[in-house]
Amino acid sequence: MSCTVAIPNSPVFSPSRRSLSCKAASASPEPATASISSPAPASAANSPLRPFALRALLRDEASPASAPQPSSAATVASAPAGPVLKRRRPAPLVVPVGSGAAAAAAAAAVAAVESDPRNEVEEEGEEFAAYCRRGKGRRRVEMEDRHVAKVALGGDPKVALFGVFDGHGGKNAAEFAAENMPKFMAEEMNKVDCGEMEGAVRRGYLKTDEEFLKRDESGGACCVTAVLQKGGLVVSNVGDCRAVLSRAGKAEALTSDHRASREDEKERIENLGGFVVNYRGTWRVQGSLAVSRGIGDAHLKQWVVADPDSRTLLVDQRCEFLILASDGLWDKIDNQEAVDLARPLYTSNDKASRMAACKRLVETSISRGSTDDISVVIIQLQNFSS
Repeated sequence: MSCTVAIPNSPVFSPSRRSLSCKAASASPEPATASISSPAPASAANSPLRPFALRALLRDEASPASAPQPSSAATVASAPAGPVLKRRRPAPLVVPVGSGAAAAAAAAAVAAVESDPRNEVEEEGEEFAAYCRRGKGRRRVEMEDRHVAKVALGGDPKVALFGVFDGHGGKNAAEFAAENMPKFMAEEMNKVDCGEMEGAVRRGYLKTDEEFLKRDESGGACCVTAVLQKGGLVVSNVGDCRAVLSRAGKAEALTSDHRASREDEKERIENLGGFVVNYRGTWRVQGSLAVSRGIGDAHLKQWVVADPDSRTLLVDQRCEFLILASDGLWDKIDNQEAVDLARPLYTSNDKASRMAACKRLVETSISRGSTDDISVVIIQLQNFSS
C-alpha cells in the first residue's frame, strides 16, 4: 500500500510537494521508512508558508555537515522545535530597615508637629472671637491656617480688619498674608476716602501677592477678609474661604467660592490660555489646583490670580454677626446651619458665648468627618452699625 504522510514537526515542513513515501510490505514486519525530497521551486514559491520553509532551509545550511539527520518519522516527530527558555524568578525585594536614629528622628518630627501651639488657637476681643484647629487627618503636616484680627487698623480706632487665611502646599503664603496684609491694607486706606474702600482692599490683596512672590517660596493661600468701619462693611475673598452674614437669623452669603468648577472662572482661565480638567471628580486648574484664585501659587500665577471679589454693604440693626471661615467648615456645614448653630450662643453677647459658638461650629464639622484645618472667626456687628 502506498501513502503520503505530512510530518508537522519537521523543521522543513511546508504544504508544498514535500512527500514522504512509505511502503509497507504485507509480508515483512520491518518498520516503514521515510524519505524527504526537495520541493519544486514553483511549488515552494506558491506556498503561504514559504518564509518559514526558507528560514528552516537556511538553518539547515548553517548547521555542520556532519550533523546527524533524522532517519525516521518517529525521530523527526520527537525532535525539539527549538531551545526551551525558562523564566527566571525575580530577585527578592529587600526593604532596608531604618536605623534606630532615623526612627527616633521621625518620631521627634511627629511629636514636634503634634505639640505645636498653633495646632489649636483661641483669640477673643470685645467684638470678635476666633478659634482655629489643625485637622487630625493631616499627620506630619503642620497647621496651614492663619487668622488676623486688627480692631484698630493702622491706628484708626474706627477701622477694623478680620481675616481667615487657608494655606495649601504649606503654611508660607497664609502666614505671610496674615502678618503683612493688615499693613498693606492700612497703607492703601490712608490714601482714599471712605467711598473708595473696595479699591484700597483690592490693592492690598495684590500688594500682598506681589511681595510674597518676591520671596520665591512655594505654596499659596485662599483668604476672606472683612473691613469694618462705622456703618460700613467691605467683604472680599480669593479662593474658597467664605463670609456668611446673619441678618435677623437668616444666612446671607457675602462671598462666592472661587473654584475651578465655576463656569465664569473656567472661561476666564481658558481665555488666558489655560485649561480646567476634572481629575478624580474635582475640577482643577491645569490639572493641579481646585481653587482658581489665591495668594501665591507662583507656578500657576498666570491663571490663579489674587484679584479679589468684593462687596460693600451698610451695617444696620438687623445685621447680627458675621462668620468668616475656611473651607474645612463649609465642606461639612451649609450657610444656614452655621447661623443656626451659632445664633443661640451669640444672643448672650459676651466673649465666652462667642468663643463657644466658634468651637461648636468646628466640633460639628469634625464630628461629620472633616480632617482639614478649620478656622472660624465670628464678629459681632452691633458695635459697627450705623
